[in-house]
Amino acid sequence: MNAYLPRRWLFSLFVIASLSACAVNTPAPTQQPEGASGFTEKRGWAVTKFAVAAANPLATDAGYQVLKAGGSAVDAAIAVQMVLGLVEPQSSGIGGGAFLLHKGTRGLQAFDGRETAPAMASESLFIGADGKPMAFIDAVVGGRSVGTLGTVRMLELAHQQHGKLPWAALFQPAIELATYGFKVSPRMNTLLQTEVHLKKDVIAAAYFYDAAGQPWPVGYVLKNPEYAEVLKLIAAGGSKALHEGVVAEAVVSKVQSHPTNAGKLSMADLAGYSPKVRDAFCTDYTAVAKVYVICGMPPPSSGAIAVAQILGILQNVTTTPQAVVLSADWLHRYTEASRLAFADRAQYIGDPDFVAAPAGDWKSLTNPDYLASRAKLIGEQSMKVAKPGVPMGAKSAYAPMPHQIEYGTSHISIVDSFGNALAMTTTIEDAWGSRQMVNRGKGLSGGFLLNNELTDFSFAPAGADGVLIANRVQPGKRPRSSMAPTLVFDKATGNIVASLGSPGGALIIHYTAKTLYGMLNAELNAQEAINLPNFGSLNGPTILEENRFPVSTVDALKARGHEIREINMTSGLQGIQTTSSGFFGGADPRREGIVLGD
Repeated sequence: MNAYLPRRWLFSLFVIASLSACAVNTPAPTQQPEGASGFTEKRGWAVTKFAVAAANPLATDAGYQVLKAGGSAVDAAIAVQMVLGLVEPQSSGIGGGAFLLHKGTRGLQAFDGRETAPAMASESLFIGADGKPMAFIDAVVGGRSVGTLGTVRMLELAHQQHGKLPWAALFQPAIELATYGFKVSPRMNTLLQTEVHLKKDVIAAAYFYDAAGQPWPVGYVLKNPEYAEVLKLIAAGGSKALHEGVVAEAVVSKVQSHPTNAGKLSMADLAGYSPKVRDAFCTDYTAVAKVYVICGMPPPSSGAIAVAQILGILQNVTTTPQAVVLSADWLHRYTEASRLAFADRAQYIGDPDFVAAPAGDWKSLTNPDYLASRAKLIGEQSMKVAKPGVPMGAKSAYAPMPHQIEYGTSHISIVDSFGNALAMTTTIEDAWGSRQMVNRGKGLSGGFLLNNELTDFSFAPAGADGVLIANRVQPGKRPRSSMAPTLVFDKATGNIVASLGSPGGALIIHYTAKTLYGMLNAELNAQEAINLPNFGSLNGPTILEENRFPVSTVDALKARGHEIREINMTSGLQGIQTTSSGFFGGADPRREGIVLGD
């Protein structure tokens, strides 16, 4: 018996499972989406039947118990997400959105649960009274930044197609923990210590802080009865219980009644939200004489395209990958490739229901000939800032989006005993989202946080020349994302090779690319690849994880014209890879995640 969850829940899940057996350009970021909370060495986890990797031990354990009870990967992801919303509320939850990549009996599917802009939103949503784009934090805190919730409705759709256990059973771990309490983790306490805006919300202040205004200490048993009651409603009534009725009314009231920064979200927006099932974005990739297929989310996520561009460009400028990972020469070429990819990202990527792909196909951005031509721009000195390319002769009707802060998320990777695999990245955007906590006003403490996802849109609707920006605010539109849930397959056999992903705002792209490169080229295991120092460029300075690179490497990069910024790069990578005896999982030493399985 795992000690993380009450015995009564495990027993009830097995009973339910048995009863249902027959049912079916730019500056570098100076701060990260979430602050650092230490570095704990991890050796990885080897299992034989199934595995789940998530950002908090309690959440991982919830997924493990579901898999143990005969649940599918999607079943486990639902249980994990509901617990993450309780124990890691700064990162994700039922008040946000998510992307889920799934390989199962229906083939490869990309479930899009990204939030949408309200029907009453306009291109000037983030333009202040002075006619200029608002300061980021001024836009975030309050109702203005809240997009239409998407996570629960997307998970419901995935469960309808791939679930094995009853929907209601999957909420029990989180309901138990919310009712009887969980111990505040070191990471939650650390992030609350430096948070300054959450206390402005009366409900959040009363829940996260004591009477003296101090965060609850590490180990304090924190209960969230309001969250438990909301989860009971969703367990019984499905996503409709969140998107309509009393909970939806509480969400809309919270957004629209903010005293200084009210938002546009309406009951009609919530009721009308619909997740999408898209075709995954896949590219072939050859490493160590083997061909892989790397798959991720298509737009509105930019993650899979940017990762594929970086790795594809690198193939044209590196010849001995195993020997040069993290050398100054390799880092130079990697960050130059990054600049080229991020220039294209700013120019072209947006919600495909509103923005046309260059040359009519997003694959134009990863066409081998195009990437080879882009690679020719890489020389021995840094280009510092790259310009977007013209894939297959495309002519963009849009202006490049100016650099804007992007914030954080959480990642879940799962493989089950039925041959299904998933990678899910889930978010409320900034740490603690919009700092708005929803409570139905029934006298219970706690609740759930709302996203600030609309700040992923460009605050300015057009460039200085008046040309519109692809990722501008429009009613019903999904904001561009950097989330990069990734599944890797052996092209020859079609077998799953790995599932991985990370939080980290725009740097998600680099965390994911780094781990893929380490696993596929340097032949590191998942944990070793995750452990590698972080690095990258957003088409500006070269960013290095502080205290992880020798002075000689930094000096060599500077000699090539790189402007270096050394900062905390708090990735939260989770990864699971297939081995000859089962699976091997890794979790980021920079956060609290673990891997569990049998």
